[in-house]
Amino acid sequence: MQQTRTLTDKFFLILKGLAMGAANKVPGVSGGVVAFVAGFYEEFIYSLQKINLKAGKLLIAGRFRSFYHYINGKFLGLLILGMLISYFSVSKLLDYLIVHYELYVWSAFFGMIIGSIYYISKDFDEWSRRSILFVMLGIFLGVAISMLEPAKQNDNLWFVFFCGMIGVSGMTLPGLSGSFILILLGNYVLLLVDSVNALYDTLADIISLDFSFVSDEARMHLLQVMITFAAGSLAGLVSLSHLLGYVLKKYKKDTFATIIGFITGSLGVVWPWKDKIYKVNKNGNFLKDSHGDKIVDNYNRYLPDFEHLDTYIAMFFILVGIFIVLGLALYEKRAQAKK
Repeated sequence: MQQTRTLTDKFFLILKGLAMGAANKVPGVSGGVVAFVAGFYEEFIYSLQKINLKAGKLLIAGRFRSFYHYINGKFLGLLILGMLISYFSVSKLLDYLIVHYELYVWSAFFGMIIGSIYYISKDFDEWSRRSILFVMLGIFLGVAISMLEPAKQNDNLWFVFFCGMIGVSGMTLPGLSGSFILILLGNYVLLLVDSVNALYDTLADIISLDFSFVSDEARMHLLQVMITFAAGSLAGLVSLSHLLGYVLKKYKKDTFATIIGFITGSLGVVWPWKDKIYKVNKNGNFLKDSHGDKIVDNYNRYLPDFEHLDTYIAMFFILVGIFIVLGLALYEKRAQAKK
């Protein structure tokens, strides 16, 4: 399953990790779809499966080279590097774009998911009754999840660990948005905004040799939350990858059919035309995060108004999203054919 990669391949793998990281942060978008369309989903699952008891023994024994090779470290390392870069660069840009050009950003992602559905389904070579049944099951699950009501924020560390395990599903399950799951669990702002910003501020303080944050109880608690969330995410990645590896091996066609349906069912989450519904307290006042921004509770979706220019610009960005996915998929296919 491991592949020999050129310098260009390594560069594009970092870019794919960057795309996965950016996708995972946006509610409704799944990093797993990026892995699926870009053609490295099975290698990704295979590599995560290798983080097991044998890998632990190699690490404890100090056989670092063997450990690195066993877990396909070059692949995972470049992918994770791209994700880390994304969290401190592209995700910041996405935050800005969503605030100022929300309709167009959602339209582009909506188009990218449509392109992903087309790309995945066109190569599906068996549309039996069984496959159609699993597609319908996937659609039902996707729609059902998108209609759930969000819970309240909970910073209990055991619950944060659980959020990490569930939230990381967007990386391993195409169509299931980890960020949207965190919204449903009530902890999106805490885990992907406040704690990430606390980590960013802490790193900046350390670089400037300012360690005063140690006496900041709020900052230290957020760092504790971030570490717990990261540990839960790692546990979720490893456990889910083993389950998915088994399912892909035994029921590959059924799994792919369910994924196609699930991605289709998740389209409602990224529907571009929607208004934000903000969280309020018992007195009817808006709840805000640590930066003073109102916290999103859910969305009120509506049909596009074709009397406004914005609607046609949004349609254009839907097409842009479709062509981005199909263009990248075509490039990946040609690159694989040359090897």
